[in-house]
Amino acid sequence: MAENNTEVAKVAINDIGTEEDFIKAVDSTIKNFDDGDLVEGTVVKIDHDEVLVDIGYKTEGVIPSRELSIKKDVDPDEVVKVGDPIEALVVTKEDKEGRLILSKKRAQYERAWGDIEKIKEADGVVEGTVIEAVKGGLIVDIGLRGFLPASLVEMRRVRDLSPYIGQKIKAKILELDKNRNNVVLSRRQYLEETQSEVRETFLSQLKKGQIREGVVSSIVNFGAFVDLGGVDGLIHVSELSWKHIDHPSEVVKVGDKVTVEVLDVDLDRERISLSLKATQEDPWQRFARTHVPGQIVKGKVTKIVQFGVFISVEDGIEGLVHISELANRHVENPETVVKPGETVFVKVIDVDLDRRRISLSLKQANDSVDPASEDFDPALYGMPAEYDEQGNYKYPEGFDPNTNEWIAGYEKQREEWEAQYAAAHELWEEHKEFVAKELENAAESAAADGQGPKEEKPVEETSNYSSAAPTTGTLADSDQLAALRDQLLGK
Repeated sequence: MAENNTEVAKVAINDIGTEEDFIKAVDSTIKNFDDGDLVEGTVVKIDHDEVLVDIGYKTEGVIPSRELSIKKDVDPDEVVKVGDPIEALVVTKEDKEGRLILSKKRAQYERAWGDIEKIKEADGVVEGTVIEAVKGGLIVDIGLRGFLPASLVEMRRVRDLSPYIGQKIKAKILELDKNRNNVVLSRRQYLEETQSEVRETFLSQLKKGQIREGVVSSIVNFGAFVDLGGVDGLIHVSELSWKHIDHPSEVVKVGDKVTVEVLDVDLDRERISLSLKATQEDPWQRFARTHVPGQIVKGKVTKIVQFGVFISVEDGIEGLVHISELANRHVENPETVVKPGETVFVKVIDVDLDRRRISLSLKQANDSVDPASEDFDPALYGMPAEYDEQGNYKYPEGFDPNTNEWIAGYEKQREEWEAQYAAAHELWEEHKEFVAKELENAAESAAADGQGPKEEKPVEETSNYSSAAPTTGTLADSDQLAALRDQLLGK
């Protein structure tokens, strides 16, 4: 075999020099930095408690989860993703375990301080997201943790701060102290400056007696504040409801849309007084409109006094049954006739709207119905009834008295009329049961009062709403309407 003298080709050339030169060349490719420096890198791995970042150093940098964000207890996956570019501050080049420790939030903090200082010098506005509600105020993420005292959140004091969490807000910088890591913000100052002109214009256009729409913005012990469109007015607790309430939360809650009446506008103090109840019908006026003397109503005994009994006939409305109107006998003690909390039927004797007083009678209500009778007058039990000048009953719209039938196309009127009739009939049936029981207990009640039963002549009723009224034109004695009643009752 021929001897092969061909030289082996060189595949690498030592153009670096000595081993020392080689180490220097490698070191030159590694970033040089010190503790406290800002470095840039790329996220290469995410664990539940730390993030690894390649910053071009001989080892990957570690960002503990607590150093990722100014928010507390964050999930690293919610802050960064693998491949994200990231800026971090070098906490230590080598800890006890030889790791390079970095901090994203401290880098963000350093960058933010420069921006915040410039905004403060320019008397500018910062914008951030509310991330926490703490004792005394809110924490706002403005690149660092800014503190917004509760007294400076709105134009007035806010008690419940939780609704602000997650909201983006704008604020002015009141205090800035880098050494103490202290930033104090004021949203109220920002609102005052931005809303001053708008508020003046709004107040000048607001007039007493106007009806406005608004949203309940906050609730305090003495009332509720309503946002009328950038400007708040106060509904005093006494103007929230026609009935007595202990706290505004019984009537409204934050976020409720309300219709209010403007009671007063104080331009000097920039205060607006509002009323919710003024936009609602006075329950006393409603009662006077829907109830007439002679009508039977159901109520509950609320209070017994020496001269009679108070009966709640509607929510917030009480009437008085004088002791002389409790029974057809002399009564010394009202408690021998009724008990607190007992449900009774009473007749409306008089409604004095100006003095807000209602006179009622228990004995006349009992005398007006015979438990064994089928003579039913719906008007006596609250069903609306109209009569012409001759006293004849005016039939409901859509009802033909000649055929005793409803005309096609008046189904809605028929349903409404039948519902009113059924409600009155049910009340009449309840009243008959009540009177039957009263008759059974009459002797026992009289004995408890030291007297025997005493017969009296029945009182003649003259009201159109009484079953004892003249027969001409009443609802009960109309043959045609009685036929309709029988039809409704399935007779």
